[in-house]
Amino acid sequence: MIFITVGSMLPFDRLIREVDSWAQGSGRNDLFAQIGNGEYQPRNMPWVRTLAPSEFGEKVRSSSLLVSHAGMGTILSAMEAGKPIVVLPRRVADREVTTDHQVNTASWLKDKAGVFIASTEGDLPDAITTALSSHHNDLTRIHEYAPEEFTAKVRKFLLE
Repeated sequence: MIFITVGSMLPFDRLIREVDSWAQGSGRNDLFAQIGNGEYQPRNMPWVRTLAPSEFGEKVRSSSLLVSHAGMGTILSAMEAGKPIVVLPRRVADREVTTDHQVNTASWLKDKAGVFIASTEGDLPDAITTALSSHHNDLTRIHEYAPEEFTAKVRKFLLE
């Protein structure tokens, strides 16, 4: 399944509209979108506005690919689950955010294994196709918790 999410804070019609258009021509019927409070409602994939955190986690774990905004919560969720992710950053110029922090985040992530950046909505179809055709043996993975060595050092520092 390809899981498309706009995160929990803001709508992102530009992302949903482009993925919906891609879905129509892709022949795939295994997409699911969490669209938030956006005005655009997809016609070519099932969707919900919001998901409970447990439902979100299950969608991430059961997906083969995530397509998302450049929100760190979603990116970290994908990396924790070892899932590839296609990222389209929200932009100030499109009045989607108040700073271009997502553009900067995407730029910082561009060389991470398993992270595919679509700088514009026009880049999104190719980024999805590339992500789907790539081998994902070397994904950038993070763990849910800090390594024990680190927490032991912090514990020692705090207790001494």
